[in-house]
Amino acid sequence: MIVVIDGDSGSRDVAEAILAKLRFAVAPFESVELALSAMRALVPEAVVARESAAAAIRDFLPTNRSGHAIPLLPITNDLAAPEALVAALRRLLRVRPLPY
Repeated sequence: MIVVIDGDSGSRDVAEAILAKLRFAVAPFESVELALSAMRALVPEAVVARESAAAAIRDFLPTNRSGHAIPLLPITNDLAAPEALVAALRRLLRVRPLPY
């Protein structure tokens, strides 16, 4: 599951559609507070967020089942194109800490 945080509903919908089309389960949130609250119960594979939200959530990310912080992908202008977003997310998910 990928958590998407974006205050702009249109951008959030686009990110959700792109990721869902690639068969990712997606949990979209309009704010960091809502996402953090939900992540207490959810254990996402990664978090995708606009730069401002990424900065706000970085120090509060919960850990995954291996005890490592959940990977965070800040969305910058160079990741605005769907292909760039997908490629960056795939790289992020490939580069995971080992579970030991």
